[in-house]
Amino acid sequence: MAEWNAYYRNEDDEEEQDEAEQSGGEYRITGRDSLVLLVDASKEMFIKGEDGQPSNFDMTMQVVRSVYTSKIISSHRDLVALVFYGTEQSKNPRNSFKHVYVYHDLDEPGAKRVQDVDALRGGKGAQLAAETMGSGETSLGDALWCCANLYSDIKLRLSHKRLMIFTCRDQPHSGDSVKDRQARTKASDLKETGVVIDLMHLMKPGGFDVSLFFRDVLSSPEDESELGLQLKPCEKLEDLQKRVWAKEQKKRALARLSLCLGEGLNVAVGLYAPAVSARKPAPIRLYRESNEPVRSKTRIFHTQTGSLLLPSEIKKAQVYGKRQIVMERDEVDAIKKFEDPGLFLIGFKPMEKLKLYHHIRASIFLYPEEDEVKGSACLFSALMKKCSERNVFALCRCIARRNYPPRFVALVPQNEELDDGKVQITPPGFNVIYLPYADDIRTLDTPRCPYASQTQVDKMKEIVSKLRFKYKSDAFENPVLQQHYRNLEALALDMMAPEDIEDLIMPKVEQIDQRLGPLVEEFKDLVYPANYNPEVKPAPKRKAADSGGGAEKKPKVEVTDDDLRAHAQNGTLGKLTVPVLKEACKQFGVRTTGTKKQELIDALMSRLGP
Repeated sequence: MAEWNAYYRNEDDEEEQDEAEQSGGEYRITGRDSLVLLVDASKEMFIKGEDGQPSNFDMTMQVVRSVYTSKIISSHRDLVALVFYGTEQSKNPRNSFKHVYVYHDLDEPGAKRVQDVDALRGGKGAQLAAETMGSGETSLGDALWCCANLYSDIKLRLSHKRLMIFTCRDQPHSGDSVKDRQARTKASDLKETGVVIDLMHLMKPGGFDVSLFFRDVLSSPEDESELGLQLKPCEKLEDLQKRVWAKEQKKRALARLSLCLGEGLNVAVGLYAPAVSARKPAPIRLYRESNEPVRSKTRIFHTQTGSLLLPSEIKKAQVYGKRQIVMERDEVDAIKKFEDPGLFLIGFKPMEKLKLYHHIRASIFLYPEEDEVKGSACLFSALMKKCSERNVFALCRCIARRNYPPRFVALVPQNEELDDGKVQITPPGFNVIYLPYADDIRTLDTPRCPYASQTQVDKMKEIVSKLRFKYKSDAFENPVLQQHYRNLEALALDMMAPEDIEDLIMPKVEQIDQRLGPLVEEFKDLVYPANYNPEVKPAPKRKAADSGGGAEKKPKVEVTDDDLRAHAQNGTLGKLTVPVLKEACKQFGVRTTGTKKQELIDALMSRLGP
């Protein structure tokens, strides 16, 4: 018997559980991402653009709002902060810095924060912000120091720390060398503690020159494709949003393992998921009195005495040979453990040996981790190059986590691809293909279908060629998920009604009809019979009526003559149905006027009996 008790969730346990669910439940990611949005609140940020374009501050607030809403949906456990510098008022921990306003502390985003950002957007909100914020002195060094305090005050484990600066001034201190030096020094201190500093610079009259000040403040680009982004300012809201998403979406490893190429030769690698299915979040149980998230806890009691059982008193057993074998927990753990987590190279196989039906689940991506073991990138690159040249794949044994059974995987090399602008579009590495066990492969009886004629095939080719278009998977959103989150947003923000969404997966019937023209009717004439209407349910088929004019369906004789005689000898004619007995009477020439089952049995027994 078990007792269920509810208690508040432990922060670390829940964080590990949630992030394990995000990675498909197979790997565990520890730590939270943190993001500080440092926004310039000077008067230059509130200048309206030409032709009624929104100000840089208004554009920034729209992006901040989208970051909040995205974090709530995709990774609500991450921490986000919003800080303004160059303000007239000051609000920060211990009020140590002037003209720095911490609008939101480093914490999880929520509906209240979205409403606070909405209060600074557009119309009266932007006017109020311009009157109360953009009138103070600027000290970026103090703002960076304040952001450093936000990070140091967090007691949770952080996996990634990022700081984004939104400004349209390439010289925030107007040439003050003392403040410039202080800001560069504090930026260097932040980068040494693992904080990545990015610049989201906005357009201003005369252009934005990064080299005047911010080049020494920013972190080095994580990717070669980001070199151009650091120099080009954002002119439109779409450009600013794309840059923020590109920086904010951190590539997080599902697991970090060692690839053993031989005795004493290990390469540090990371496993990455190229794509993860978006699903509705699981429902969360809430405590009735406080409406706080809870989780259930199991307590096990002895069925006879009712006493509470401790974990050390609980045993596991297996019946083998009519004997119950009791095992300790340590013994069970030892049985489950095959090896330590990692990849072990078994050998190499030609690429022709890898069949299409070997892909039993989504593949993952393998990339070296130079920070873990020096020289991993060089050895990894040499292995990938040789595999690609010889057209082979590496066969490995993979244990992703502790107490996981081993899986055999194929490491398929993937070379780097660049576009015309020398920007990477495909990274170099290995695609990890999970190979099936023998039990995963079975022979199926394919259904027999009628073959189409060449005329029908040619007509369908014309239809397909007319309906071709440039398909992009990211251009179609899941309407069920979109409607779900719109409803949650409307409920959390006290909106009158959720925003309308467009179902992009619904076919455009009118456009399809215009493209096809008469091809559909011509295809129907070739495939279907005359006057065929697929929307009308066909009438049930009946056999032709006999000479007596009746349309009764003839029963099928289910037993042979020998079986009937055996039933008669054993006295089991009663097991047969009435239609079968009638047909048997006709078959043996037994005349009977009755239709009851017993009358038919008596007539057959008089003829077939001993």
